[in-house]
Amino acid sequence: MPARIVAIVLACLVAVSTAARAEDQARRGRLVVSVADQTNAMIPRAKVTVTSQEGGDAAPLKPVMTDHTGVAVIGGLVDGRYTVRVEFPGFATSVLQDVRVRGGDVRRRFTLQLSKFDQEVTVGRDNQSAALDSQGSAFSTVLTREQIDALPDDPDEMEAALKALAPPGAVLRVDGFTGGKLPPKSQIRSIRLPKMDMFAAQNHGGMSGMMFIDIMTMPGNGPLRGNVDFNFLDEALNARNAFTPTKADEQLRQTMFGVSGTIRPNKTGFSINAGVGSQYSSPNLLAVLPDGTTTTDTIRQPRDSYNLNARIDHAINKDHALRVSVDRDASTTENLGVGGYNLFERAYTSESSTTLFRFSENGPVRRRMFTESRVQLKWTGASSQSNVERPTVRVQDAFTGGGGQQRGGQRGFEFEIASDLAYVKGSHSWRTGVRLEGGSCRSDANSNYLGTYTFASLADYNAARASNFTIRVGSPDVTYSTFQAAAYVQDDWRVARSLLISPGVRYGAESHVGDRWNLSPRVSVAWSPRRSGSITLRGSYGYFYDWIPGDLYKQTLLVDGVQQRELNVQDPEYPLPGLVGTTPPTNRYLWSDAMDLPSANRMTVGVERVLTKNSRMNASYSRGWGRGLLRGRNLNYPVAGVRPNPDLANDVELATDASSRSQALSLFYSFVRTDWKRTFLSVNYTWSQNDSNTTGAFQIPASRDNLKAEWGPSGGDIRHRVGASLSMSPVRNVSLGVNVRAQSGTPYNITTGRDDNADGVFNDRPAGVSRNAARGAVQCDLGGRISYGFGFGKPRQAGGPGGMQVVINTGGGGGLAPGFGGGAADKRYRIEFYLTGQNLLNRVNYTAYSFTMTSPLFGQPVAAAQPRKFQMGVRFGF
Repeated sequence: MPARIVAIVLACLVAVSTAARAEDQARRGRLVVSVADQTNAMIPRAKVTVTSQEGGDAAPLKPVMTDHTGVAVIGGLVDGRYTVRVEFPGFATSVLQDVRVRGGDVRRRFTLQLSKFDQEVTVGRDNQSAALDSQGSAFSTVLTREQIDALPDDPDEMEAALKALAPPGAVLRVDGFTGGKLPPKSQIRSIRLPKMDMFAAQNHGGMSGMMFIDIMTMPGNGPLRGNVDFNFLDEALNARNAFTPTKADEQLRQTMFGVSGTIRPNKTGFSINAGVGSQYSSPNLLAVLPDGTTTTDTIRQPRDSYNLNARIDHAINKDHALRVSVDRDASTTENLGVGGYNLFERAYTSESSTTLFRFSENGPVRRRMFTESRVQLKWTGASSQSNVERPTVRVQDAFTGGGGQQRGGQRGFEFEIASDLAYVKGSHSWRTGVRLEGGSCRSDANSNYLGTYTFASLADYNAARASNFTIRVGSPDVTYSTFQAAAYVQDDWRVARSLLISPGVRYGAESHVGDRWNLSPRVSVAWSPRRSGSITLRGSYGYFYDWIPGDLYKQTLLVDGVQQRELNVQDPEYPLPGLVGTTPPTNRYLWSDAMDLPSANRMTVGVERVLTKNSRMNASYSRGWGRGLLRGRNLNYPVAGVRPNPDLANDVELATDASSRSQALSLFYSFVRTDWKRTFLSVNYTWSQNDSNTTGAFQIPASRDNLKAEWGPSGGDIRHRVGASLSMSPVRNVSLGVNVRAQSGTPYNITTGRDDNADGVFNDRPAGVSRNAARGAVQCDLGGRISYGFGFGKPRQAGGPGGMQVVINTGGGGGLAPGFGGGAADKRYRIEFYLTGQNLLNRVNYTAYSFTMTSPLFGQPVAAAQPRKFQMGVRFGF
C-alpha cells in the first residue's frame, strides 16, 4: 500500500513537471532574423548570435547560420531582453541591443553594409549612421504583416490600393523586377512603400523619378508548409451603384493554393502557388438615346482566370544563391467595351496570357565585393473578337452604338537583363552595373475596319447630319522590335559619421531614336546632425530621361498611308459615306529618328524626425521640370478650311517639344507599438500641382502649334491626397485593419462638341477656356478587414539542439503563414476566417463627367466608383 501511494505521488509529480515544462515551452518565444545586403538581396550563411541581457554575464547561445535565403529562427527563448549580433565576411558586423521577447515571434531585419573586414557597427549605439541608410525607415515604410493582410485579396485591387498609399507615380517592383503582375498575397514576404524620391543612379527612374513599391516574395524552404484560400463575393453583400435603379449582378469565386518546402536540406527549396477564379461584374450604361430617353441598364461581364507560379531557391555554395521562377496567368473576359455611353452591341470578348521566366543570382566576391544578376523573359499574347460586326455610330457624350470592331491580336516577347556590382574601400561604397531590355512584337490586331460616324449632337443624329467619318483599310499585320541599354556608376561617400554624399551618373540609349547623348547625373546628400539619429535631412537632384514606348513606333509602321490608310471624311453622307469611286484623304503618323528622349530635372528635400521610440514623422518637398515631352504635330493643318496637301488629312508627326512642371509637399506620420496589441498607425498627406502643355503622344493640340495656349493641369493633377492606415490585434487571434483614402477632384476638359477648326479632331474648346479647366468632386473611401484565426495540432519542430532552427516557408517572414497571428501561428494546422470591405460608408465617388457642350448630360457626373462591397474568405494552413 505505501509503495502504491509513493508510485501515485511520483506519477503526479512527473505529470506536473511535464505539464510545467510544456507550459513553459509554450510561453517561450522565437526570434526571426532576416539578413540582407544594401541591394535588398538576402545573405545566406550569415552568422547570427543571440545573447541574453538578463542575469548579468549570460553566455551567448550557439550561433545560427542563416539559410541560403537569408533567414534564421532562434526558438525556445524565455521572456527577456536579448542582444543580436550578425556577421558575414566582407560586411560590417551589425549588433542590435534590447530586443524584447515576450512569447510568440519577434522579427528583426538586418541590412549589412559592405565595409572593411575589421570594422564593426553597433546598431543600438550608432543610430546616427543608421539614419543615413537609404533603405532604412527614414526614406521608406515597410508594411506590417497585419497591414499586408488588410489589403484586398484580388491582385488587381491590391495593386490599386498600394498605389493609392504611395506617392503619385510609384511603380511596382517584385523581387527587383518591373513589368510583372502582383503575386498572390500568401506569397508576399514584405512590402516597402517610398516616402520620397530615391535618386540612386542604379534606377532608371524615368520622368517620375524613381519611386518604387518594392515587394519581396517568400522563399521556399524548411518543413513542408502550405495554405488554401477560398474567397467569395456576391451582389447580396453589396450596395447599389448610384447610376442604376437596382443592384447589378456581381459574384466572385476564387481559390488559391500554395505549398513550399525543402528539396535538399540547407541547399534547395521550392515554392508552388496556383489560383483559379470565376467572376462577373456588371458595368452600367448611362446613355441618352435618339428619342431623348436615358438608359441606365447593366450587362453581365464574365471573367475566368488562372495563375501558376513555381520557384526554386538553390544555394550554389556557402556564399552564392540563385532563384529560378516561372509564372503563368491567363484570362478570358466577355462583354468588354460596354458601359458608360457604349451600348450593348459594342461588346467584344478578349483573351490574354502572360508567361514570365525569372532568374537571379547573388553573393559576395572575395571580401569587398557583392554581385547580383537578374534575367527576366516575358511572353505575352492577346486576342479580341467583336460580338457584332457593323459600323460604329458615336454621338458626342450621348451614346455610342454599332459594332465593337475588334478582331485579331498580338504576341510579344520582352527581355530584361541586369547585373550590379558593389565594391567598398575605405569610406567609399561604389556601385556599378548594366541593364539591357527590349523585345519584339507581331500583331494583326485590327479596329475601326468598318468605319465610325461621329455626330456632334442628338439633333444632328436625328437629322442624319454626320460631322466626320473615319475608317482603316489595308493590312493590319506588323512586326517590330525595340532595344534599350543603360549603364551606371555611383559612390556612397561617407564624409563623416553624420554625412553621406551619393553622386552618380547613368547613361542610356534606345533603338529607333537618334539621340545618343543621354547622360543622367544625380546626387544625394544625407545629414544626421544628432548622435541619436533622431533627425535626418536629405536633399537630392537628378536629370532623367525616359524611353519612348514601342507601341508608338508600331503605330507609325502600321498607319503610314500605304500599309494601312486611315480615311478621314469631313461632313459625310449618312448612312452611306459616299466613298464609291473616290479616294478620300488619309491620316498618316510619322516617326522621326532625330527625336530626343523626353527628359526632366527633379529635386527633392526632406526631413525625418523621430518623435518617440514608437513614432516618427517625415516631410519632403519636390519640384520637377519636364522638357521634350511627346505630342502630335499636324504637318497638314487646314488653313481657311483647305489642307496644304489634299491627298492627306492629318499628317501627324511625333514631336518632342512639349513641357511640364510639377511640385509636391508630402507629410507622413507613423506610430508602431508591437508590444501593445500589435498596433500600427500611419497617416500621410500630399499636396501637389502638375501642369503641362500636352495631352500625350500623337495628340493634336486644339490651338494648332500654339503650345502656350495648351498649358493647363495634367490629367492626373490631384491637388490634395490624404491616407491613413490602422492595423491592430484587439483581442487574441483577431486582427483588424482599417484604411482611409481621400483626394480632391481630377481635372476635366471642356469642349464645344464640334470640329470648329475642321481638322477632324473633336477637342475644340470654347473661346477663353483653358485646357482642363473643370474639376470633379472630392473622393473618399473607407475600407477594412477583420479576421479570426485559430490553430490546432502540435507544431512541427525543425532545427538542431537548444531550440535553434532555420525555418523559411510560405508564412510571413520566417516561419509563420501570413494571416495567422497570435497562438494560431504556433500550431501545425491553422484556420482563418476573414471579411474585407470597400467603401464601407457607401459614399458616391464620381469618377467621370460630361464636359461636352453639345451633350444633354453636359456638366453632370456620368460614372461612379464601386459602392459598398464585402468579400468573405477562409484560409487553411499547415
